[in-house]
Amino acid sequence: MINLAHTAHWQFLGLIVGVLAWIITMATVGINEWRLWYTDDVSLITSGEAWVGIWRACFYSQAYPTTEFCQSINISDNFVPPEIVVAQVLMMLAVISGLAGNISAAVAMRIAYFSLEDHGNIRMVFVLAGALYAITALLSLVPLLWNMSSVLNNSTIDFPPQFNFPAAPLRQKVGTAIGVGIFSSILMLISAVLFLCYRYVWREPKQVMDPLHGPWTATILEQKSDPKVEGGGVDNPGFHSEEIS
Repeated sequence: MINLAHTAHWQFLGLIVGVLAWIITMATVGINEWRLWYTDDVSLITSGEAWVGIWRACFYSQAYPTTEFCQSINISDNFVPPEIVVAQVLMMLAVISGLAGNISAAVAMRIAYFSLEDHGNIRMVFVLAGALYAITALLSLVPLLWNMSSVLNNSTIDFPPQFNFPAAPLRQKVGTAIGVGIFSSILMLISAVLFLCYRYVWREPKQVMDPLHGPWTATILEQKSDPKVEGGGVDNPGFHSEEIS
């Protein structure tokens, strides 16, 4: 089979973009600022701003010895709204799916760049990588857009008293994590399109070609055999001249 390395340059770029998007997705999961709350009571929340993530709710206060006061948000807590619960589940699934997509894309690149004999699985591996990237983008976009809609509608969260959060914010703002997550989802979609649009996924080459000089040809030279020589081989003419002399 031919070496398909010269046909997969865009897909190699897709692998790089997919790895970058996966790293950004993991960062999105850990960023606390999914929602930015503004409050009028600065006696405890001295900055007047509080951050609500999918795992923690934090704010700065001079009343506590630490620089940042945070409380954990668990999936089993009764006060947690459904969009945060869904975000906790789907974002972790997106991290797993993105890792699987990167592994599949790396295998696809290995087949295209280094395999000279076995291209039988190239169709399946490229489609699998593109599908996993697309699934990762979808898993991320659902909770991101849902939480963004809740912020734009100024939906509140009934935090328990130990969180020291107000009953409702004056106003809310879409946090940095949502913007970062949407950006990573777009990158994932680009990687998915690049892998699913790889031309050798949809049509296989009909002829084995030499990438430099065209089809390989083999020429077999016929040799005439002398019936006088046993076995049909060609005798050395010099041997006959020595016998005659």
